[in-house]
Amino acid sequence: MVTSKVEYLGHLRTECTHLASGTRIITDAPVDNHGKGEAFSPTDLVATAYASCMITIMGIYCASHGIDFTHAEATVEKIMSAAPRRIHQLVVQIDLTKNGWDDTTAEKVIRAGKACPVAQTLGDNVVVDIEFKW
Repeated sequence: MVTSKVEYLGHLRTECTHLASGTRIITDAPVDNHGKGEAFSPTDLVATAYASCMITIMGIYCASHGIDFTHAEATVEKIMSAAPRRIHQLVVQIDLTKNGWDDTTAEKVIRAGKACPVAQTLGDNVVVDIEFKW
């Protein structure tokens, strides 16, 4: 089944539609690459997907292990390289402090999150520095 449709809108902008839900995302080229930077760039989406995927997998892990999971919040910094232009590094900070987990529970949940599909896909191609607070 096709996941999405991407339509070029002109001026380095696309509209991405998730076909199952109809949800739409606009992307725009970043200012440092000829764009206006008025929306997520495609590489911003990849960087953001990393944190989103980790938090989603943590939620799945908690639900299947009876662990209360009420809060997670992440920030992501994307660092590009020039030759070739690509994502070189992600700096991710994830705040899990409001869950009240002990160290053992936090370590299990974090380990599950680090094994998320986006992390597995990027593998060693991107340097990822992650800081967790719990």
